Amino acid sequence: MPELIRVVAADGHVVVDERRRLPGRGAWLHPDRGCLGRAERRRAFPRALRAKGVLDVAGLRHHVERLTRSADSAGGTVGAGTPRIRTGTRKQVDPS
Repeated sequence: MPELIRVVAADGHVVVDERRRLPGRGAWLHPDRGCLGRAERRRAFPRALRAKGVLDVAGLRHHVERLTRSADSAGGTVGAGTPRIRTGTRKQVDPS
Protein backbone atom coordinates (compact mmCIF):
# COMPACT_ATOMS: atom_id res chain seq x y z
CA MET A 1 0.00 0.00 0.00
CA PRO A 2 1.37 3.45 -0.85
CA GLU A 3 2.27 5.82 1.95
CA LEU A 4 0.34 8.72 0.41
CA ILE A 5 -2.85 8.91 -1.64
CA ARG A 6 -3.02 11.27 -4.62
CA VAL A 7 -6.36 13.00 -5.13
CA VAL A 8 -7.69 15.31 -7.84
CA ALA A 9 -10.83 17.38 -8.24
CA ALA A 10 -13.32 16.17 -10.86
CA ASP A 11 -16.88 17.46 -11.30
CA GLY A 12 -17.14 18.80 -7.75
CA HIS A 13 -15.78 15.62 -6.14
CA VAL A 14 -12.42 14.70 -4.68
CA VAL A 15 -11.38 11.60 -6.63
CA VAL A 16 -8.66 9.13 -5.61
CA ASP A 17 -6.02 8.80 -8.33
CA GLU A 18 -4.81 5.26 -7.66
CA ARG A 19 -2.64 5.06 -10.78
CA ARG A 20 -1.36 8.63 -10.28
CA ARG A 21 -2.13 9.49 -13.87
CA LEU A 22 -5.31 11.60 -13.82
CA PRO A 23 -4.99 15.07 -15.32
CA GLY A 24 -5.24 18.18 -13.25
CA ARG A 25 -3.72 19.53 -10.13
CA GLY A 26 -3.30 16.86 -7.49
CA ALA A 27 -2.90 16.83 -3.74
CA TRP A 28 -1.45 14.18 -1.43
CA LEU A 29 -2.95 12.77 1.74
CA HIS A 30 -1.93 10.18 4.32
CA PRO A 31 -4.31 7.20 4.26
CA ASP A 32 -5.42 7.99 7.81
CA ARG A 33 -8.82 9.00 9.20
CA GLY A 34 -7.22 11.71 11.33
CA CYS A 35 -5.44 13.36 8.41
CA LEU A 36 -8.61 13.27 6.33
CA GLY A 37 -10.62 14.80 9.17
CA ARG A 38 -8.08 17.59 9.68
CA ALA A 39 -8.01 18.33 5.94
CA GLU A 40 -11.82 18.54 5.87
CA ARG A 41 -11.99 20.82 8.95
CA ARG A 42 -9.34 23.12 7.48
CA ARG A 43 -11.08 23.11 4.06
CA ALA A 44 -7.76 22.11 2.55
CA PHE A 45 -9.01 20.31 -0.56
CA PRO A 46 -10.53 23.29 -2.43
CA ARG A 47 -7.45 25.32 -1.58
CA ALA A 48 -4.90 22.64 -2.52
CA LEU A 49 -6.71 21.64 -5.69
CA ARG A 50 -7.53 25.27 -6.58
CA ALA A 51 -11.21 24.46 -6.97
CA LYS A 52 -14.05 26.92 -6.56
CA GLY A 53 -16.69 26.07 -4.00
CA VAL A 54 -17.16 22.99 -1.86
CA LEU A 55 -15.83 19.58 -2.92
CA ASP A 56 -17.55 16.31 -2.03
CA VAL A 57 -15.15 13.96 -0.21
CA ALA A 58 -17.49 11.00 0.38
CA GLY A 59 -15.66 8.77 -2.11
CA LEU A 60 -12.29 9.65 -0.60
CA ARG A 61 -13.63 9.00 2.91
CA HIS A 62 -14.88 5.57 1.80
CA HIS A 63 -11.48 4.79 0.24
CA VAL A 64 -9.57 5.79 3.40
CA GLU A 65 -11.96 3.76 5.59
CA ARG A 66 -11.44 0.71 3.37
CA LEU A 67 -7.65 1.09 3.50
CA THR A 68 -7.70 1.56 7.25
CA ARG A 69 -9.92 -1.48 7.81
CA SER A 70 -7.73 -3.68 5.63
CA ALA A 71 -4.57 -2.48 7.41
CA ASP A 72 -6.16 -3.02 10.83
CA SER A 73 -7.22 -6.55 9.91
CA ALA A 74 -3.69 -7.28 8.68
CA GLY A 75 -2.33 -6.25 12.07
CA GLY A 76 -0.58 -3.08 10.96
CA THR A 77 -1.36 0.56 11.40
CA VAL A 78 -1.59 3.11 8.66
CA GLY A 79 -0.88 6.80 8.61
CA ALA A 80 0.94 9.41 10.58
CA GLY A 81 2.39 8.43 13.89
CA THR A 82 3.54 5.00 12.73
CA PRO A 83 7.11 4.48 13.92
CA ARG A 84 9.63 3.87 11.19
CA ILE A 85 12.13 1.11 11.65
CA ARG A 86 15.63 2.20 10.79
CA THR A 87 18.22 -0.26 9.68
CA GLY A 88 21.93 0.28 9.53
CA THR A 89 23.99 2.81 11.40
CA ARG A 90 24.36 6.51 11.05
CA LYS A 91 27.75 8.08 10.66
CA GLN A 92 28.62 10.37 13.55
CA VAL A 93 30.17 13.72 12.81
CA ASP A 94 32.59 15.44 15.17
CA PRO A 95 31.14 18.92 15.87
CA SER A 96 34.56 20.52 16.53
